[in-house]
Amino acid sequence: MVIEAATGLVVRASDWSETSRIVTLFTREWGKIRALAKGSRRLRSHFEMAFDLLTVCHVMVIRKSHGGLDLLTEARVERRFAILRQNLNALYVGYYVAELLTEGTQDYDPHPALYDTAVLILESLERGRHPALAATEFELAWLREVGYSPHLEACVICGGSVEGEEVVWSPASGGVVCPRCRNRVLEGARLSSQSWLWLRHTLQGGTSASTVPPPQDVRQALGLAVTQVLGRRPKMLRFVDGQ
Repeated sequence: MVIEAATGLVVRASDWSETSRIVTLFTREWGKIRALAKGSRRLRSHFEMAFDLLTVCHVMVIRKSHGGLDLLTEARVERRFAILRQNLNALYVGYYVAELLTEGTQDYDPHPALYDTAVLILESLERGRHPALAATEFELAWLREVGYSPHLEACVICGGSVEGEEVVWSPASGGVVCPRCRNRVLEGARLSSQSWLWLRHTLQGGTSASTVPPPQDVRQALGLAVTQVLGRRPKMLRFVDGQ
């Protein structure tokens, strides 16, 4: 029996018995794991309060080699984000991050860059980052990590330039479509030329590239893209976008 260490973000927790719970963590080392924390619901527990949603914690885990739940033997709080208890819009974004990590990744599929981005997004909310901007940055990072980063440089159908034009972002086609090819896609979201530039700038520059909140058509396009990849509309998306 080998006990291994990891650092993870709590993305889901549910009661399993009167004294124990099942915890889903998105870890930097292993990706998403589901583990049983025996005795964690007792008033005096060696797990401290490490399993509050969106808490970063250091855990010791006995990993199961043939299915079933892993077993958590120890958990220590590394980081909490006070803004999530003070700002409802920031909390919605945090829940949205947790939903995409839970529903939009596979068990034991490591994405250390996505883990780092999730923590950076939560930290940026603490520093006053606009919630819609933080959500947009995480969506773009998530799309990139799961292999669906949009192609924005040219029309994905004809390869022609789209600069200065209103385009359609077609998630099914993998990127933007120029006006001349618009009738060749079944579903998409319109982007003005200014919104295309904003999105391209943000996608190229990472989380520090923009300080301007995303245009509404960018939010609509990203919502469509995430829904297409996930196979359903995320539950928290309407709260993030106020719809």
